[in-house]
Amino acid sequence: MAGGGVTLAYDVGSPEEVDATLAEAASAGATVARPGAPTPWGGYSGVFHDPDGHPWEVAHNPFWTLAPGGSVTI
Repeated sequence: MAGGGVTLAYDVGSPEEVDATLAEAASAGATVARPGAPTPWGGYSGVFHDPDGHPWEVAHNPFWTLAPGGSVTI
């Protein structure tokens, strides 16, 4: 897989959404590199590589608020 110096991140509203997004990515041809799991900072995240090899982190941060359109309020 191609590698790069950037990991893209996708924030979702719950740990269940992390797992569902990873499963959806896998069904679309991505490779799950790290299944969803609790993080040391109190959230939940996992990583997949898209078909071009780019890593994507899918994360739920319980300390951030996601607006209905998906933007983050810190």
